[in-house]
Amino acid sequence: MTLGGHLAELRRRLLIAAVALVAGMVVAFVLTDPIIFVLTEPIRVVAASRGDEFAVLNFETVTSAFDLRLRIAFSVGLLISAPVWLWQVWAFLVPGLSRREIRNTVGFLSAAIPLFFAGCVTGLLIMPHIVEMMATFVPEQGAQFYTASFYYDFIFKLLIIVGISFVLPVFLVALNLAGVVSGRTIVKGWRLAVVVAAVFAALATPAADVASMLMLGGALVVLFFAAAGLSLLFDHRRSRRQAAGEREFA
Repeated sequence: MTLGGHLAELRRRLLIAAVALVAGMVVAFVLTDPIIFVLTEPIRVVAASRGDEFAVLNFETVTSAFDLRLRIAFSVGLLISAPVWLWQVWAFLVPGLSRREIRNTVGFLSAAIPLFFAGCVTGLLIMPHIVEMMATFVPEQGAQFYTASFYYDFIFKLLIIVGISFVLPVFLVALNLAGVVSGRTIVKGWRLAVVVAAVFAALATPAADVASMLMLGGALVVLFFAAAGLSLLFDHRRSRRQAAGEREFA
């Protein structure tokens, strides 16, 4: 295919992905009320425990409520339309990939996508504990006004960070498949991995919320050892193939 053909193909696939994103945003915009209800559940819990006037979701400008719905619609629409735009990206790249690269890419995406969503779900589970725990530091004479834009940014960044942290072990396996790092090297770094997981969990969750910290840190440690085990298995298979090739050559 010529350069012009590649550009035309790219434009067509970007157009399909954009249409899918817009359609997903329209569907998500209709669902913003139940989504906001779920996200603001911790605020209602805090208000019930400290008084209805203590915790309030605050919209500081005339358009901030509409802006919040648009941001939620974009984020959720991006997730809803993910099968379409991921397929468009995949279909555009596949002709330039070898069979091995295609197989590795499929394996990477098959593991990374579910793990990312599992991380987002975990973040959604620990989010109420964080909000409720932080509210306990507000003095009795004060009130907690949650600015809608900052509240949403906090939740969105938390979900993204935890989701990406769940995908990091997949990158370790990918580096192992690429021959950059061996399984033994990954296993030797288990102490550092446990420390990093504990520090990350402590930073992502309130210090007093031990349950959330253990949930997040434990999940990351389990994923690390799963990645190390898979890397050792791949190293074993690779060494067997090399030994078989040397015997045939001999």
